[in-house]
Amino acid sequence: MDDLERYIEKRKKSSPEFAKDFEAGYNEFKIGLLLKQARIEAGLTQEEIAKKLRTKKSAISRIENHAEDIKLSTLKRFAQAVGKEISLQVI
Repeated sequence: MDDLERYIEKRKKSSPEFAKDFEAGYNEFKIGLLLKQARIEAGLTQEEIAKKLRTKKSAISRIENHAEDIKLSTLKRFAQAVGKEISLQVI
């Protein structure tokens, strides 16, 4: 475990609010990263995805880098554009 991981774990233990906010932010980051990876694996640029979704490249960049408050329908269309499916799980 590196210094950053130790720091994060220490903050999570000492501050429930930090832990909650950290997990929410991390989950948003993971969604954007997964979408970006799927796009790259499909060999598509942000511009090409934007055209398929009838939006702008900047909107695709926001989705990939700040994946907060994305509509489920947008996630589904993005996944379809890269030849994937969305699987939603409630835990």
